Amino acid sequence: MLAALQRKEKGFLYLETHSGRGAYDLAHSAAEAEGGVARFSATANNSAELQRYAAHLAEYRTQQGNSHAYPGSPLLAARELRPQDRAVLVELMPAEAHTLELAIADNPRIRVETGDGFERLRAWLPPSERRGLTFIDPPYEETNQDFERVTTAVIEALRRFRTGIVAAWYPIKDEREIAAWQLELARHLDCETLVAELWLYPRDSRIALNGSGLLIVNPPYLLAERMRVWLPELQAQLDVAGQVGGTSIRSLPGMPR
Repeated sequence: MLAALQRKEKGFLYLETHSGRGAYDLAHSAAEAEGGVARFSATANNSAELQRYAAHLAEYRTQQGNSHAYPGSPLLAARELRPQDRAVLVELMPAEAHTLELAIADNPRIRVETGDGFERLRAWLPPSERRGLTFIDPPYEETNQDFERVTTAVIEALRRFRTGIVAAWYPIKDEREIAAWQLELARHLDCETLVAELWLYPRDSRIALNGSGLLIVNPPYLLAERMRVWLPELQAQLDVAGQVGGTSIRSLPGMPR
């Protein structure tokens, strides 16, 4: 999505509402990493998007001198900023926000704020550039409440910045819960909305995280087409069992325009 914004010379704003610390050492969560990024192979990618991600990951680990280092979304986004672009990264926990500040200290185009990302969204939209991407990525510790707050945030972001790209990550834990949330959100949207999902386990199991979804409002041109190329490629690497996983890229029906 950031690459799509780079197609025009004019600058853009990247706003992330739940940034975390930005940099992680997966040696401290080896078991979790083994079921995720450790299955990602830098040499098994045919798509340009996954090749680019693999290159970013390898370069970051080389810079850190740590094969277990892992860049979160703030650091990946920071790599994409041009001199005319800027970013605002919001994190609720002061200690995490401080760690994030240290991780991006050498980039003057990025501002880190400590606060509630859902609330701070209102302060930064619309951006002066009139172009941008808002990434909403809460922890979903209180799942139902966070889904409600994501709905409110997406609606508010579009009310303030009609043409901006809004991307909201969500966990796939219960199929009925996801369907009900998307149905409710669709009632409030009258612009193009894309839903992309990847899952490794049965979608209706409440035992653990079964997969991930990304809801994208005002998706860039050809984004869906490209995701249909690289998302199954990524899923094939992660789904070592090869039995119950899958991917889906579809449009979310909204209100009549």
